[in-house]
Amino acid sequence: MPPTSESSVTQPEPQPDPQPDAQPDSQSGVALAQPNAESVHPQAESAAAIVAIGVTMVLWASAFVGIRHLGHDFSPGALALGRLLVGSVCLAAVALWRPWVTPTRGEWLSMALIGVLWFGIYNVALNAGERTVDAGTAAMLLQVSPVLIAVLAAIFLGDRFTPYLATGLALAFTGVVLIGFSHPGGRSASLIGAALCVLCAVVYSVSVILQKPLMARLPAAQVTWVACVVGAICCLPWLPALLGDLRSAPAASIGWLVYLGAFPTAIAFTTYAYALRHMPASRLGVTTYIVPPIAIFLGWLLLGEVPPPLAYAGGALALIGVAVARHKPRRG
Repeated sequence: MPPTSESSVTQPEPQPDPQPDAQPDSQSGVALAQPNAESVHPQAESAAAIVAIGVTMVLWASAFVGIRHLGHDFSPGALALGRLLVGSVCLAAVALWRPWVTPTRGEWLSMALIGVLWFGIYNVALNAGERTVDAGTAAMLLQVSPVLIAVLAAIFLGDRFTPYLATGLALAFTGVVLIGFSHPGGRSASLIGAALCVLCAVVYSVSVILQKPLMARLPAAQVTWVACVVGAICCLPWLPALLGDLRSAPAASIGWLVYLGAFPTAIAFTTYAYALRHMPASRLGVTTYIVPPIAIFLGWLLLGEVPPPLAYAGGALALIGVAVARHKPRRG
């Protein structure tokens, strides 16, 4: 989301493999290095790896609910800054514990752009979008990112723009429009919220494209930590707002803020990376599509809200568009 709400974040805020079949995470938005499927034996899919996947998906889904809950106590910018500060501290314990690989000038620039786009813009936009869009709807909107990644890869990486990709893009866009019109009350505000969630999917997708060459040489934890720090620096103008919100926010909301930075951001990255070392990337990539149903369930359980019926139809259409866009015709 993320993003997480958080791709992220993970588009989530945001790891996918630098190779063409890389899969981004749904909340973080930063690509996690994935091993080749051929290099992972089925026996390596241990019970611990399955548990790691489950933990990751639940934490990423919970970020959407946490962001929605905190909208009453923290402004979008203040919430983004607080989450990124906590995440930076937690990720530093992992990134600085490992051997440091000195980035080149170009790699520094790419990491800075990822920090601005995913950790900065993504978090602020998602926080603002979830003020008018429920957690489950936001999670569904973020799932159009694989189509956007395919389009960007066709434009910038030389991948083919196939009829399947064009059809999938049209279906996913139609689904997004349906989601935007699914809230009968405050339709204008809902459209703005949906547009902000789509913006999150765009910046998350661009970040994945930027991330691919980095993962060939730099450790995933190092790249994620640097990008998170850059995002926190970008959000520093909201420091006075964060301090003011912290003074007035109840203790439970402050706990939710710390949770967002420590769990969906730091811990979820770690558990996902563990799963990547024990499972083929092709099997792990599809697990991100269980984030929306989990987010919808948690939103109902913790916040008492569910997406409108039309949002379910739009979400289903968007996911069908993703499946069509990723279809690879058989050679023969």
